[in-house]
Amino acid sequence: MTDKQPQTRLDARYSDETATAVPWPEAERLLAEAELFWISTVRPDGRPHVTPLPAVWSQGALHFCTGPEERKARNLAANPHLVLTTGTNIWDKGYDLVVEGEAVRITDEARLRELAAAWEAKYGSFWHFDVADGCFRHGAGHAYVYSVAPSTVFGFGKGEPFSQTRWRFTQEEQQWTSRSK
Repeated sequence: MTDKQPQTRLDARYSDETATAVPWPEAERLLAEAELFWISTVRPDGRPHVTPLPAVWSQGALHFCTGPEERKARNLAANPHLVLTTGTNIWDKGYDLVVEGEAVRITDEARLRELAAAWEAKYGSFWHFDVADGCFRHGAGHAYVYSVAPSTVFGFGKGEPFSQTRWRFTQEEQQWTSRSK
């Protein structure tokens, strides 16, 4: 987890009177433990594209992989801005997180090996990746790996008390996180 702390604010418009802002370390823990995320990208013609995928939280950023010919990779080649969401499908229980950021492709093989180990530790041997040529290798295929340092994260507490927390990262923190990849 990063030692950089974002600006944290509870939005009273969407929160119960007794709600308090969730501390960033708690949101980081939820991101690290989440198994499934929904990625939203934009096609070159402006239409949205959403699909589920696994992701790993490491060094202050979410990481995901995708084949270079998959729609999300093609979308990111034209527009790296995206949203990753995770949470529950229950309206009055749990906590949902929405991460806004920009995808940066990771090609450093030492970093890719660290991330491959993190994937397997989190998801099991089905998600074993080898690393070669700046990609994850799995069977006959290969995948690009992306890092998303959050620019803004929204958290939605569901149930009593309902709440909305926003964590905003300054430009300096985003650059620090990008340099740490």
